[in-house]
Amino acid sequence: MTARPALLQLAERLGIQSSYVDQTGESRRDTSDDTRMALLAAMGFDASTEERAADAISALRSAARRRWIEPVRVVRRRSRGLSRVAVRMPSMRVETVQWTLVLRTEEGIESQWTGTTHGGRSRRMHLELPMVPPLGYHDLTIVFEGAGKTRRATQRLIVVPSQCVAPEMRLRGQRGFGITANLYTVRSARNWGAGDFGDLGVMAEWLAHHGGAFVGVNPLHALRNDGYDVSPYSPISRLFRNPLYLRTDDIPELAHDAHARERIASPEFQAALAELRDAEMLDYGGIMALRAPALESLHRTFVEREVGGNSPRAREYTQYVEREDPQLTQFATFMAIAEREGPDARQWPHELRDPRSEAVAQMRRQLAERVDYHRWLQFETDHQLGHAALAASRAGLALGLYQDLAVGSAASGADVWANPDLFVQGATVGAPPDMYSDEGQNWGLPAINPHVLRATGYDYWVRLLRAGFRHTGALRIDHALGLFRMFWVPLGQSARHGAYMTSFSEELFGILALESARHGALVVGEDLGTVPPEVPGVLARWGVLGSKVQVFERDFVTGRFNPASNYPRMALTTVNTHDLPPLVGWMEGRDIALRNELGDLGDPAQAAGMRESRWSDRIALVDSLIQHGLLPESARDNVTSDALIAAVHAFIRRTPSALVGLALDDLAHEQTPVNIPGIWQDRYPSWSRRMRETLEALLANERTVSGLGGGRANDDV
Repeated sequence: MTARPALLQLAERLGIQSSYVDQTGESRRDTSDDTRMALLAAMGFDASTEERAADAISALRSAARRRWIEPVRVVRRRSRGLSRVAVRMPSMRVETVQWTLVLRTEEGIESQWTGTTHGGRSRRMHLELPMVPPLGYHDLTIVFEGAGKTRRATQRLIVVPSQCVAPEMRLRGQRGFGITANLYTVRSARNWGAGDFGDLGVMAEWLAHHGGAFVGVNPLHALRNDGYDVSPYSPISRLFRNPLYLRTDDIPELAHDAHARERIASPEFQAALAELRDAEMLDYGGIMALRAPALESLHRTFVEREVGGNSPRAREYTQYVEREDPQLTQFATFMAIAEREGPDARQWPHELRDPRSEAVAQMRRQLAERVDYHRWLQFETDHQLGHAALAASRAGLALGLYQDLAVGSAASGADVWANPDLFVQGATVGAPPDMYSDEGQNWGLPAINPHVLRATGYDYWVRLLRAGFRHTGALRIDHALGLFRMFWVPLGQSARHGAYMTSFSEELFGILALESARHGALVVGEDLGTVPPEVPGVLARWGVLGSKVQVFERDFVTGRFNPASNYPRMALTTVNTHDLPPLVGWMEGRDIALRNELGDLGDPAQAAGMRESRWSDRIALVDSLIQHGLLPESARDNVTSDALIAAVHAFIRRTPSALVGLALDDLAHEQTPVNIPGIWQDRYPSWSRRMRETLEALLANERTVSGLGGGRANDDV
C-alpha cells in the first residue's frame, strides 16, 4: 500500500506497473513512490505532491473528453469490430448534429458517409463503416457539425493481418538452418580491417552450397565508429546503417575516379591497410579515417558524373532519398553538424539541439555538400546490402539474410536528436535484478514514451520495421519483451530502482505483422530474461518465433539439458548468444577467467564456485549429447572441440525448431567472447575482437563443413 493514492493512480494510468514478479517466479518486487515520481517527471508530469498528482489526473481526463476519436487504431482485417468506429460526440446545444466519416486509404482513395444524431452533452457513440478497408495505413476523419460549429479529428487506422509470415511460406514446408555472424569481426583478404558486405555475400554463397537457408548478422545500425561508441546495440540511429560495412572496391564510382585509385594504390595507404588487416582488434576509428578521403573523392565523382549526367544511378539515388526523407536528411544533417560541433548532440550549442530550429536549417544549407555526402553513404550502403541479399537469394538461400533490430538508440545520437518529444530524457531502459546480477542492468539507452509513439501514429515504429525488413528474409527483434513492457530506470540510478512501463503490445504486434507480410519476412522475438506469463501465447498468436538457447535449455533442478524433442517448432534455436562466449570458450570457462582477471567476481570463492558450476554444466552437456547418440561414451573422459561442435550442431538441427542458427565463431573454434555484459569498454574491449582465421581459409577447411552438424536439417516443419 502507498500513502500516495493519487500518485499511484496517475502512475498506473500512464502504464507504470506497481510491481513485477522477478526471474525466480516467486518473489514480487514493488515499485517505490520515489521511482514513480522520478519516472512521471521524466514523462513531463509533476507528481511531487498529492495535489499536483490529482491535478495531472484531472488534466488527463479533460484531454480524453476532448478526444473525438482515438489518434490511432490497429485492428485485424478479419476482426468483427473492424467496421465499428468508436467516437466521442462533443457537447453541442442543438437538436440535431450531423456527422461525417471520411476514409482516405493509403492509396489515396477517399470515401465518406454521413448521418445525424441528437445534440446535447458529450457522449460516446459508435458509427459503422459500410466497407472493409484493405490492409494498410489509412486516415479516418470524423467531423461533427451543428449550430454553426465544427469539430474535427483524424485517426490513423491501421488494418493488419492475423499473423506474421509463417515459416512454412518461406521455407516451403521445411526447417532451415543458417550461420549467425558478428560481421564486423570477420577477417578476409579483401576487407579493410572489418567484415563487409562483400564478405556477407561470400558466406551466403558458401552456405547455400551446403544446404543452408540464411545468414544472420548483428545489428547493422549506424554507429559513431570511434572510441567506445562501437556497440551494435547502442547505435546513433536504428533507421540507417553503418558505412563501416561498405566494400570500397565495389563502389561503382571507383572505376571513374583516378585520384581515389591512385591514393589507394600508394605505398603509404597499402601499408596502413595491411596494418588494419593484420590487427588482432578492430580499429573502428582507424578504418574510417583511412577510407574517408577515398570515399569523399568517390562522392565528388558521383555528383559530377552521375548526378550531372542524370544517369540511371543518379535517378536511383533520387528515388532513395525521396523514399527515406525527411528522416534521411535529418540523419545526414546530424552527421554533418557532429563533424563540426562534436559527436554528442547534448553538448552542442543550445540552438542546434532542436532539429526544427532555424539555426539547424541554416547549418544544413551551409553544410549542404557534407549533408549530401552522408546521404550518398547511406544510399551506397543500402545498395551493397541489397546486392548481398540478391546474391544470397540467387545462390538458393530460402530466407537470404536474417537481420537484427536493436532495442534502443544512444542518448547522444541522431534518432534521439531528431525525435526529442519521443525519447524520454529522464529515464533509461535496462533489465531488473535477477540471478545473474543483484543490481540489474542499466543499458543507458533513453526510453521511448509509449504514449507519444502512439499519438504520432507509430510512425517511428513503422520506419524502424521497414529499415529492418529491407533486404531481409527474417528479422530478429532484440528484447522483444519490450513489446509487452519495458524496464525503465530513473536517470543516473541503479536498475534496482527501476519499474516496468506497459507497452501497447497488441498495436505494436499488429504493425509488426503488417510489415512482415508486406516484406514477406519471418519475425523472431528475442524473449529471454524475466518473461511475463502471457508472452508465449501472444507470440504464438501473432506468428512470431521465440528464441531458444541450448545452454539455457535445461532442468535447473536436475541439471540435465532438455532433449531435442522438447524444443518448440516456432523458435529460432541457437547454441549461445552474443552475450556468451563461443562454445569452446564456454566449455573452458573463458568468460569466467576474463571476469576474474578484470576483478569483477569479488572474492576467490565466487570465482571457484562459478568454475565448479561450469564444470558441472560441461559434464551435463556431454552426457546429453551421448544420450542422443551424437558422442561416444568415451567423450565423458575426453572430447575434442571438433567432435563437440559437430555434435552440438547436430543436436540443435534435430530439434523441431523452424530455424536453427550456427554461430560462425563456433565453426571457427573461437574462444574469446565479443562482449562481456556489464563490463564497460574501458576495462574490456567489447565489440572489437576479430576472428583469428580469414574467411577464405575458414570456408575452405573441411573441419568447418563437418562442424555444420549435417543430419536432419531439412525435415518437414
